[in-house]
Amino acid sequence: MPSLSNAIGFVVTAFCLSLTFSCTKPGQPEGALRDARGGLYYGGIYRQNETGEIRTLDPAQINDITSSHVSINVYDQLVHFDVDLNMVPGLAKHWLVSEDGLAYSYILRTTARFHDDPCFPNGKGRAVTARDVLYSFTRICDVRSGSRSDAYFRDKVIGATEYYRATQQAQRSGSAPRVKGVAGFEAPNDTTFIIRLTKPFAPFEYTVTQTSMGIVPREAVEYYGKDFFQHPVGSGPFRFVSWTPDRSLVLKRNDAYWDVDQHGNRLPYLDGIRFSFIKDDKLQLLEFAAGNLEESFRIPNEFFADIVDENKKPKGKWSRFTLLHKTALSTQFYGMVTNTAVFHDARVRRAFNYAVDRNRIIRYVLKGQASGPAHHGLVPPSMPDYQTDSVVGYTFNPAKARAMLAEAGYPNGTGFPEVTLQLNAGGGRNVSIAEAIQGMLKEHLNVNVKLLQVEFAQHLSDIDKGKAPFYRLGWVADYPDPESFLNLYYGKLVPKDDEDSPINSTRYRNGAYDRLFEQALSTTDRTERMRLYRMAEQIAINDAPMLLILNDEDYRFVQPYVRNHPHNSMDRTNHHRTSMVPVR
Repeated sequence: MPSLSNAIGFVVTAFCLSLTFSCTKPGQPEGALRDARGGLYYGGIYRQNETGEIRTLDPAQINDITSSHVSINVYDQLVHFDVDLNMVPGLAKHWLVSEDGLAYSYILRTTARFHDDPCFPNGKGRAVTARDVLYSFTRICDVRSGSRSDAYFRDKVIGATEYYRATQQAQRSGSAPRVKGVAGFEAPNDTTFIIRLTKPFAPFEYTVTQTSMGIVPREAVEYYGKDFFQHPVGSGPFRFVSWTPDRSLVLKRNDAYWDVDQHGNRLPYLDGIRFSFIKDDKLQLLEFAAGNLEESFRIPNEFFADIVDENKKPKGKWSRFTLLHKTALSTQFYGMVTNTAVFHDARVRRAFNYAVDRNRIIRYVLKGQASGPAHHGLVPPSMPDYQTDSVVGYTFNPAKARAMLAEAGYPNGTGFPEVTLQLNAGGGRNVSIAEAIQGMLKEHLNVNVKLLQVEFAQHLSDIDKGKAPFYRLGWVADYPDPESFLNLYYGKLVPKDDEDSPINSTRYRNGAYDRLFEQALSTTDRTERMRLYRMAEQIAINDAPMLLILNDEDYRFVQPYVRNHPHNSMDRTNHHRTSMVPVR
């Protein structure tokens, strides 16, 4: 008798070979739908799959997209993005920036409440105040919290670096930090929060929109202690119910959420969200086609041309579903840690870049499922107001690749050590791309590359710690400003010792780059800032700390009864306005 895993494999194979889902019926919303004003409906459980693992649900520790997909539905930020990536009020109903660009004042709404949870007296959530924002942002600057976002405040907010260093010392000594807080964070009353900067920082307005800037209550952090990462408490549209790692995560509607729609309906519409963690993108698509998921993000490369036509419309039986697509603010790349023996020489890194035929990967591996090759740099072409094509990057040139490697002392690859490319486990396109690049580096440089797949949480940890000298990563914009990408090259984010480096994970340093980058950050004129960004990026691209591969185009199937899906170029899936309609 065949095992269940073999049976599933047979079903998936049959599905993939036939590309049909005959004998299945269109999906139905799970749960009862109820009338709402304006012809809308309340109810339904939104079933969403993630092909990666969740690393943490503590906002301070989040720097991966899978964790962000969940946390953005649990926590509020001071400022949100709408589907077009315009900044809109979140916990802050409005905000002001001083004329000198040194003070940001946020006026909080009085109707936001934290979720009901045992951490509060009688289990009842309380009002969110400016002191909670002060606590949350101070915690982001505290080494002891395991923060991955302290760099967004350090060297920008008055006192942030001093507090960070004090908590670092306190962690080592086991004593209390000598600095009690961040001087630049102020909460003069319950509804006003102020951030004071050391100098103007043009893109700072976007900082508070990030998922890592979710506002948390002190009571929950203290009540759950080290387990807070797996029992989140926020004020967002959905509250946490349960999480079984690698199996499911359940969120339930926050009945007390502060937001309402134009008809006066209290949001959210959905009764809940259930996340599953199917790693195989083919099986994910099968589950979607069978009506067991409300969406399927990305289409297996080998079937893309059979499912989507040249006009980016679904074909045949797939046309019963809604296909959303958007040029993404994201870039796929391989990092090369620049302080390691194998990649310390920029000529080696340039050789790797010249040896890869990105167009061939997009055409034959991805079947066209990308917006284009990353020939011009890390910042994607979809970045507003940024002339990406003025940055000179790397196109396929095997002769130049071989010459560069020979210059570095490895003619025809002779003497070059075998390198290991680490990538996150789960198969799919990441492995297909890696196998193609593995072959190209062998063919054009005679370099042997071993592939190592690691579970996603461990993969990210290894990258942060510098333990993966050659690694796969994709970077999605935190906000629509080039700084969100160019930060990855900023040398002053590299620690002086063996600390984690979660943003500049290639540990790249170039003083000329840093000076231009800093000049851009203090320039409020957007046109001039973009010019300085491009000059800085050119320096980094010349040094090639990354093997840049492609820019994404995101495709997402959704069921025909889903309305207002938040599909956007930064893949921020906040479902507080997503709804469903009955299937007639």
